[in-house]
Amino acid sequence: MGVERLYKHKPIMASFHGLWSLAGFVAAAVGSFMIGHAVPPGVHFVFIAVFILAGLAVSAGSMVREDSGVDPDQPIFVKPDKELLGLGAIAFCALICEGAMFDWSGVYFKKVIQADKDWVGAGYTAFMSTMALGRFGADWLAGRLGARRVIQLSGLLTATGLLIAVLLPTLGTALLGFLLVGFGTSAVVPLVYSAAGKSTRMSAGMALASVSTIGFFGFLLGPPVIGFVAGATSLRVSFALIALMGLCVSAVASRVRV
Repeated sequence: MGVERLYKHKPIMASFHGLWSLAGFVAAAVGSFMIGHAVPPGVHFVFIAVFILAGLAVSAGSMVREDSGVDPDQPIFVKPDKELLGLGAIAFCALICEGAMFDWSGVYFKKVIQADKDWVGAGYTAFMSTMALGRFGADWLAGRLGARRVIQLSGLLTATGLLIAVLLPTLGTALLGFLLVGFGTSAVVPLVYSAAGKSTRMSAGMALASVSTIGFFGFLLGPPVIGFVAGATSLRVSFALIALMGLCVSAVASRVRV
């Protein structure tokens, strides 16, 4: 939050999350390279550790020493207010959708789409690609449309993408749907976290911790709920229910100050 203040509250949180997503792709590529060249895990880990230490050394001089704009007398432990609970609810619904994509996209392409084995992972790749890409453009979009409108549009995109994959379960349409889900989920959590850090009732760190705790319950709860519903009905029904979470993101965002 202190870094955003240095940028005069210009949105930057989504870009930071975009770099996190990009790092995931790079890590997968590095891991594949190491495995393909039979590099021992110990050597691999030492290489990564040295890379991380080098990065820390380069960036150490740019670290924010003190969080600017924080009242030292502000209480640390405060019950989250209505606004923070609303932001937590948005994060909860969005992370349920993300959790579904992380844990069930491959299963969906195998069981429902019945894709060839070479294409089973295509849905997950499509989702991750547009989620990373969308995060690099989310700050720009939020600066022009406003964070609330971007979150509302994101929820609609998520719901639309999931419904396309459910109602038209073919390889092409499912890939299109998962691409839309990636764009839909890309901006929600970063923008919600940024809004939480601007709380006037709690310190930025505690506000962010409150919202992220509520949100990650959705990330943990979503995948087992999908499995339970799929066992009782079908995987398509489970994904249709997850689409409702996307609509909930839009609905709650219209009632919360973001």
